[in-house]
Amino acid sequence: MGSLPHIVEDCLGYLKLYSDGSIFRSDDIKFPVSVIEDESVLFKDCLFDKRFNLYLRLFKPTKCAAKKLPVLMFFHGGGFCFGSYSWPNIHNCCVRLASGLEAVVVTPDYRLSPEHRLPAAVEDGVEAVRWLQRQCLSLSKEGQDGGDAWLDGAVDFDRVFIVGDSSGGNIAHQLAVRLGSGSREFDPVRVRGYILMAPFFGGEARTKSEGGPQEHMLSLDLLDR
Repeated sequence: MGSLPHIVEDCLGYLKLYSDGSIFRSDDIKFPVSVIEDESVLFKDCLFDKRFNLYLRLFKPTKCAAKKLPVLMFFHGGGFCFGSYSWPNIHNCCVRLASGLEAVVVTPDYRLSPEHRLPAAVEDGVEAVRWLQRQCLSLSKEGQDGGDAWLDGAVDFDRVFIVGDSSGGNIAHQLAVRLGSGSREFDPVRVRGYILMAPFFGGEARTKSEGGPQEHMLSLDLLDR
C-alpha cells in the first residue's frame, strides 16, 4: 500500500496542498469586521464569465450630483490564493469607494491558485473588462436587450479606472502592460488610469523590496507560499 497523502504547503491552516495534488480550503474564516449595512450604496451580483462561473459585484451610490458616474473596477488582494468580493473587508472597501468617490464600483472575483495557476487570474481580469465592454455596446443600441439596467444611463464608459490591492494590484499592472497607452481594444470603454494599492510582486529571483524588514503577518516565507 502507498503512503497517505501528506501536507506539502500550509497557508495559515486556511489552505493546504497535499502531496497527491488534492487541496483543502477552510470556510471557517473569522473576520474582525462585519458587512456594512449602508443605504447610501446599493449592490448586486452579476455573472460575467459563464465558462468558469465567475461573478462580480456592482456597487452604485443612491445619491450623487453627477448624472453619469465614472467606473472603478476593483481587483481584490489575497496572494492570488484567497479572497472574494463577498468578504466583509473587500465589500466594505467597495462601499466606501462608491460612496466617497461617487462612482460605480465593479469588483470581479477571479480564479484562485493553486487550483488555477497564473495567468488564470489575469485572464479573468481581461474578461471582466470585456464584460464591461459588452454592457456598453448592448446599452448603446436601441431595442437591444442584454445590458444591465443598473448601468443604463448611469455610468460614463469613457471614464473607467482600474484599481487593484496587493495581488489585485498585480492584475491591474498586467492589464496596463497588455493594453498600453491609448489602447482601443475595449472601445467604446476607455480606461483612463490604473491605481495600484500596495501591489504584490514576486518571482524566482528576489526583488530589492523583498530584502527589507520582515512583517509579522506577511513574512517572506508566507509570500513565497
